[in-house]
Amino acid sequence: MRALLQRVTSAQVTVDGEVVGRIDPAAAGTRHGLLALVGVTHTDSVTTARAMAEKIWRLRILDGERSAADLRAPVLVVSQFTLYADTRKGRRPSWSAAAPGPAAEPLVDTVASTLRELGADVAGGRFGAHMQVELTNDGPITVLLEL
Repeated sequence: MRALLQRVTSAQVTVDGEVVGRIDPAAAGTRHGLLALVGVTHTDSVTTARAMAEKIWRLRILDGERSAADLRAPVLVVSQFTLYADTRKGRRPSWSAAAPGPAAEPLVDTVASTLRELGADVAGGRFGAHMQVELTNDGPITVLLEL
């Protein structure tokens, strides 16, 4: 499993003109939140998804080397199969390392639900939809996690 984390001051996901997920860290009483783009591969499991959620929640990339858990910062979780693009050959990426939707969707859901269990305010995109993701990356800070 891979997650591309971005420290943000705001983020939202729109599908067909409708906002389906939004985080507003200022409204939550903190300066930052996290946008987590999550990709799933064939060997991932519920255990992997729960470990990824724990890592996202506790990674110290917010103000003062604190974590989302420390600050109760909100998290926007968006599925992102393209994190498993293989671009080593030619000009057309291969997506063969990405898990198919029926296997990936429940694991992305597990990441989000585990974050909620840990105490996070979580918003999400819509699995499999064409999404527009808007964000204000602060820093910029972007970190790739891989489990």
